[in-house]
Amino acid sequence: MKNYSTLLIALCFASASLAQVSGNINYQSQVRFPDNNINVTLPANSDIYFSVKGLANIKADSYVAIFSLTQHGKTTEEVNKIIDERIEQALSSIKTKPGVETFVDMISFVPVYEYEVEKKIFSKKTYNEIPAGFELKKNIHIKYSNPNLLNEIITTLSGAEIYDLVRVDYFANNLETVKKELMTKASVILQDKIKNYQTLLTVKLDSSQKQVVDGYKVVLPVEMYKSYQTFSSSSLNLKKSATVNQAEKSVTLYYQPIVDKEFDFVVNPAILEPVIQVMYEVKMKISKEQVVQNVIQKTNTEYFMITPTGDIKNLNIK
Repeated sequence: MKNYSTLLIALCFASASLAQVSGNINYQSQVRFPDNNINVTLPANSDIYFSVKGLANIKADSYVAIFSLTQHGKTTEEVNKIIDERIEQALSSIKTKPGVETFVDMISFVPVYEYEVEKKIFSKKTYNEIPAGFELKKNIHIKYSNPNLLNEIITTLSGAEIYDLVRVDYFANNLETVKKELMTKASVILQDKIKNYQTLLTVKLDSSQKQVVDGYKVVLPVEMYKSYQTFSSSSLNLKKSATVNQAEKSVTLYYQPIVDKEFDFVVNPAILEPVIQVMYEVKMKISKEQVVQNVIQKTNTEYFMITPTGDIKNLNIK
């Protein structure tokens, strides 16, 4: 009996260990990793084709964070004065940081209405919509090159009651250089694949008719954040009339980059922080009929002789 208990305990520890390694995301069984990889299509009647996929992970050189703020006021002068004071209070400190640029974007300026109740003795209440003031919305764009500055920027803006971080955009200065590097690497690998195929077929494909298609796809970090909800609730056998108040469950956001499992090569494979991902794919089509003709032409140039003993000898006739 002790042996069975020991085995059961060992299995429980093994299960707990595996769950810890896989991460809490696996508590949600609906999680699916979508196929975000690039897929360049070929002509429908392709017979023999070669494909090379490449991926590059690029660290951003600069960032632009966008914060939104809203201000209400009784008059246009009041609402403009208050929002400008809030923005100036925040940006006066942020502008002094190295490599930081700012821009204030006007979003909307509209009147706000409320309802006034009109009471009459011999009729029902009447609700009349009347002007109540104005609502002004602006966005603050902040460009910076040091990603660690974002925490300081958020702290400074919160002092002016600006909390809404809309998005953060990533920019890389060497994007075109990386695209050329992907194309060069893919070209070398494609030629190697063709050579291997020629070795298998023992035929040259240099004179065969070819068609080539290629394409790029750039994925930004803002597009690659996923969410999941993890919790464990008790099952209760209650009456239908019972009232159950469930607690609010926390939602987790996480960065999910393109997985590099389907690529022929990867530039900068190790990812520590959110990066700009550039994918490149090239495909080549070779007509099957053309390959068969090449094999036949090669065969027609070779001559064989059967000896009286039944041996086959290749006659090299030039």
